[in-house]
Amino acid sequence: MKKTAFFAMIVLLAGTVQAQQDAKAKAVLDKLSQTTKSYKSVQIDFSFTLENKAANVKETNDGSVAMKGKSYFLHMPALGTDIFCDGTTVWSYLSDANEVNISTNEPGDEGSLNPANIFTIYEKGFNFTYAGEETVAGKATQVIDLFPTDKSKEFNKVRLYVDKIKSQIVSAKTFNKDGNIYTLVMKNMKTDQLLGDDYFKFNKAKYPGVEVNDMR
Repeated sequence: MKKTAFFAMIVLLAGTVQAQQDAKAKAVLDKLSQTTKSYKSVQIDFSFTLENKAANVKETNDGSVAMKGKSYFLHMPALGTDIFCDGTTVWSYLSDANEVNISTNEPGDEGSLNPANIFTIYEKGFNFTYAGEETVAGKATQVIDLFPTDKSKEFNKVRLYVDKIKSQIVSAKTFNKDGNIYTLVMKNMKTDQLLGDDYFKFNKAKYPGVEVNDMR
């Protein structure tokens, strides 16, 4: 369950014939992407909720992510997971086992754990439509629905709520075929912070006795 939920959060980041894209939706998404790429760095505190009404399940956890260029650091304490990436190497630290798995970053891989995917998720493999406007957490948002062109995906829709004024993602929902709904809510965002390159690298000295598994 933890692994599935974690992947769904990142995916938060139609058929074989691609439908004509919604011009209004594309304008919103293009502005979102342009705004995000203009930041030197982004730090976000977020909440992540898994809900399945049929199974009477609803659980919420908090986390944070920092991004700079191709580098990122994802902190999910409830899942006991920290992911470091300097753009080339990925360190996946599991606190329960006190072990870190090292792999090569593959940004072109759809299953990549890069949380920045949520800001450009629509650019490949999705059709999208403008679904109107809605107030979320007191903010006026534009709602965009994304539909995967590959019907074999575990999810059938991703819904983005984009701040109408700031062109920032306020919330994102992934609707899975199994009835699970994953909701990501941005609670706090800081941009253009001074984050050194070492911030995105795993420092073994800070984790006494850690088991290192180099899978490269």
